[in-house]
Amino acid sequence: MNLLRTALLAVLLPLAAIAQEAEVSADLVPVPAADIVWSDLMYVKRPVVVFADSPNDPNFIRQMELITRDAGQLAERDVVVITDTDPDARTEVRQKLRPRGFSLVLLDKDLKPVIRKPLPWEVREITHAIDKFPLRRQEILQGAGRGVGG
Repeated sequence: MNLLRTALLAVLLPLAAIAQEAEVSADLVPVPAADIVWSDLMYVKRPVVVFADSPNDPNFIRQMELITRDAGQLAERDVVVITDTDPDARTEVRQKLRPRGFSLVLLDKDLKPVIRKPLPWEVREITHAIDKFPLRRQEILQGAGRGVGG
């Protein structure tokens, strides 16, 4: 009976982990900048903003592929991915951050830009950078962070 229980647990445990990861990833759906109320994000979400002058920009396409591939790691860090590919729309996000062409901007929960990159970044690089942000370090130390180290 113990052998059967162990075998069943060995089969079901990885499935539970996969389901949980899929659930976390489903929460991280990119949001168009026009749909964002900037003040609603304060101390709630950690914005990662991807700007481009067109949705066909190769850097934009590559960045979104990278984010989609490893979305779970970003969701664990309370990230909201915001996209803005229309400079003519002059969204609140674009006016505040004033990008030129493709730009990846990482902000902490206080909505202050911490890092700006002119080229796509792997999610691993993004999460390492986020884990060094002052508010994220505080979350980890207080045990409030749901992600790695928290």
